Amino acid sequence: MSKHVAVLMGGWSSEREISLRSGNACAGALEGEGYRVTRVDVGPDIATVLTELKPDAALNALHGPAGEDGTIQGLLEILKIPYTHSGVLASALAMHKERAKLVMRAAGVSVPEGRVVNRHDAAKSHPLTPPYVVKPIAEGSSMGVIIVRDERSHPPQILASDEWVYGEEVLAETYVAGRELTCAVLGDRALGVTEIKPVSGEWYDFEAKYAGGGSIHVLPADLKLNIYQRVQELALTAHQALGCRGVSRADLRYDDTPGGTGALVVLEVNTQPGMTQTSLVPEIAAHAGLSFGELVRWMVEDASLNR
Repeated sequence: MSKHVAVLMGGWSSEREISLRSGNACAGALEGEGYRVTRVDVGPDIATVLTELKPDAALNALHGPAGEDGTIQGLLEILKIPYTHSGVLASALAMHKERAKLVMRAAGVSVPEGRVVNRHDAAKSHPLTPPYVVKPIAEGSSMGVIIVRDERSHPPQILASDEWVYGEEVLAETYVAGRELTCAVLGDRALGVTEIKPVSGEWYDFEAKYAGGGSIHVLPADLKLNIYQRVQELALTAHQALGCRGVSRADLRYDDTPGGTGALVVLEVNTQPGMTQTSLVPEIAAHAGLSFGELVRWMVEDASLNR
C-alpha cells in the first residue's frame, strides 16, 4: 500500500497564497511519484483534521508564522506524525532573525552588523547610519523590508503608522551592496549557488520573488571558484549551526562592487523555502540532477520526529 502523505499548505500568515502554490505543486509531484496524497489547507482545527486523517507523514509546505516558526512542528511532534524540513527548535531559531544571527556568528558565519530597535524609535531617528535595512524580526518573503538609502534624511515613517503589522520591534542592519546570492542545502550537502537579478527595482523584494518574470536566476552563479565554494560552505555551516534538517536555503549578499568591501554575508536561512517547480530550491536541485518529483520524494522519505 502506498504511503499516505498529508501536504500542509495555506494557513493564515501573510504568505498564504505562496504556500498554496508550493503545497499544490508538491502534492501533484508526490501523486506522480505514486504516493496517496491529501491536500490540507491548514486552519485552527488542524489537530482534529490530522488526527482523523492519520497520515504516514506530513510534507510541510507552510510559509511564515505558525508554519515555519516551530508551531506546527510542535503539534506534529505531539501527534506523532513524521514531518519534513526542520524541527521545533531550528524552525523557531531560524525564523527569529536576530537570534539566528547570534548563533550563525558564533559558528563563524559572517552576518551583517545590526541591532533590534522599537519601531517607533526607528521612525523618529535613524537607528544606524544610512544606508541600512529595516526588517521585521520574524517574517519571510521580504515582507516589511525597507532599504534606507544614503540620501534619505528622515527614517521611514511607515514604521510608526497603523499600517505596520509586523510587530513592535524591528531589526536594523547595515546595508551590504552588491549581488544577491542563494544556496540550497539538502540534508548534509550544499547544492548549487544561484545569483538573483531583479528585473525591475534594485533588490529581491516580494514582487521580484513571486511575480512572473520578476527576476532572473543565474544558475550556476558567475563567481570565482573560491567564492562559489565559500558560499556553499557558509550555507552548510549556517544550516548545521541552526540545527536545520531536510531542505533549507541560505540567502547571502556579496559586495564585489568597484571599491567595495568584498564582504560575503549570510542574511538568513529559510527553513521552508518556496517549492513550486520554478522556485529557487527546485531549480537548484534540478541543476544538481534531481527532478522535482525526486526532490519531494527525498523530502518525504527523510521525514521523521524529534528533528
